[in-house]
Amino acid sequence: MILKVGTPVISPRVIDQAVAVLQRGGIIAFPTDTGYALGCDLYSKKAIDKIYFVKKRDRKKPLSVICADLKELSQFAIVSNRVYRDMRRLLPGPYTFVLPATRLVPKLLVSSRSSVGIRVPANPVALALVNALRHPIVGTSCTSPEGEPLTDPAQIEKVLGKSIQLILDTDHVASEPSTVIDFSIAEPVVVRHGKGDVKEILSLTEEQ
Repeated sequence: MILKVGTPVISPRVIDQAVAVLQRGGIIAFPTDTGYALGCDLYSKKAIDKIYFVKKRDRKKPLSVICADLKELSQFAIVSNRVYRDMRRLLPGPYTFVLPATRLVPKLLVSSRSSVGIRVPANPVALALVNALRHPIVGTSCTSPEGEPLTDPAQIEKVLGKSIQLILDTDHVASEPSTVIDFSIAEPVVVRHGKGDVKEILSLTEEQ
């Protein structure tokens, strides 16, 4: 099912419907600042398993955790004062931070190095969902089983409609991966150069 979520004024009714789907263990497609994403409730193991199945994703590649803000993020990741200062300059934005996970993160989402990938996207729909759910959403890029980005609701419904319960429509959203920075090690490393400004990240690490 496709629902128009509305922009710039977001429909609270549609957000409530999406949250109800998440609470029932369903999967939704929703816009972020790096394209459409597939998401589910952080605490639904069944839904997390289904996302791995739908995407044919390697279980050794953990999914990301989408938080509403830095305060919520700090509940699910261990953040030093230095890293917190850096993230304040970059978030919300198209970045994924790899950080040591706290015990609140389900084991399915924790890497072999006890780390977790966390995002605070600069997208009002994604943030409205997390705020309404009152805890993070598990998220991953919305792609076909072959790994091709799906960038508009009709395309998502055609390819994944039988596997997901709801698509939040904000028309075409260009797909560009987030920049991934690993802060779980002594010296921060840019793991993937994506939409986020790499120059700013490099300048941050040089200052430290």
